[in-house]
Amino acid sequence: MKSRLLILLAALPLTTLAGAPYVDPADDETYFGDPNEILFWTPEQQVAGYRNSKKLAPTRLIPKSDNPYPLTSAPRDFSDLQVTLGDREVTLDEYLEDQGVAGLIVVKNDEVLLENYRLGNTPETKWISFSVAKSLVAVLYGAAVRDGFVVSVDDKVSDYVPRLNGTSYADSSIRNVLQMASGVAWNEDYEDEESDVASADYTSLGIVNYLGNLPRAHAPGESFNYNTGETNLAGIVLRSAIGNNLATYTYEKIWQPFGMEHDAYWNLTEPNGGEFGGCCLNASLRDYARLGIFAMNGGKLRDGTPVLADNWMADSTTPSNAYEGYGYFWWLWGNGAYAALGIFGQAIYINPEHGLVIATHGARDVASGEQASKDRAALFAALEAAVTE
Repeated sequence: MKSRLLILLAALPLTTLAGAPYVDPADDETYFGDPNEILFWTPEQQVAGYRNSKKLAPTRLIPKSDNPYPLTSAPRDFSDLQVTLGDREVTLDEYLEDQGVAGLIVVKNDEVLLENYRLGNTPETKWISFSVAKSLVAVLYGAAVRDGFVVSVDDKVSDYVPRLNGTSYADSSIRNVLQMASGVAWNEDYEDEESDVASADYTSLGIVNYLGNLPRAHAPGESFNYNTGETNLAGIVLRSAIGNNLATYTYEKIWQPFGMEHDAYWNLTEPNGGEFGGCCLNASLRDYARLGIFAMNGGKLRDGTPVLADNWMADSTTPSNAYEGYGYFWWLWGNGAYAALGIFGQAIYINPEHGLVIATHGARDVASGEQASKDRAALFAALEAAVTE
């Protein structure tokens, strides 16, 4: 079964950005679109649908903690902030409107300096993460290594998914997959209806079979090639290793012990199936921020108990041999900062040097693209400068 729901990170043609509309949550069901056409929803469908995954697709619950990680309110005035968008300067409010931002939070040393909700959202809104979830999967691998479920990221993926023995993935390691450098050929051309990203079967068994039939293009670890299918393969390998579903493992290792304030949901490959390795966590903006704090603190609980393998976050955010801008499912800024990024404006930006986490929920009308990436980076840079002067 093919589904456009799963073609989550293909680069779409760049178009002019326009602000997303306010939608009263009471009217959301009026605007629900076809989940299989999620990449092509209207702006109203985006806003209504992104905060209602559990009504539109199979999901698995991640229950909230009974002891939330405390975030202290310490609001600052950002009315004079200027963000550079191309050849123009805009205010923060203008940026949020222009980019279709549904929520923005800035946390420095556990203090919430800015929290802004738009388009009908509130602090309780659970919003689709798209590929922000893949960075969480990378974190969960760190827990699986510490727990002994995964011996090493240099293990072959075929060690955990034997169906891949004898295929082009036989020599690709978990590390290769996390770094998008498996060496297996994959066409991510969204404009080509015959491309892999448009043709693959994204059910759990389907994607394993599809990937197993692809040819090898490079030696493992040599070439970065973004592969939407492999983000789901990473989830399948991890599920096989831990013998459990990812939502439950997330709850046991992070959500409950670290202290997430709200329930979350994880999209499933099919009803009662496994979670998409690359999409999608549905969580509140405050818990996005807490996830960033957890990563920034090296994957330790509040009492200092380590959840992840030793040095896991440092290893995860070290540039790969294949591409200096990518680690283990984390995008690297080159200055020690790193980010979990999802299409249509989802992000968790982390700068450990400044104790800073910036997170966004978005309903941008462009999934991705060079200018969209520059605009997002401009927001992070402007906010970072404002709070570290």
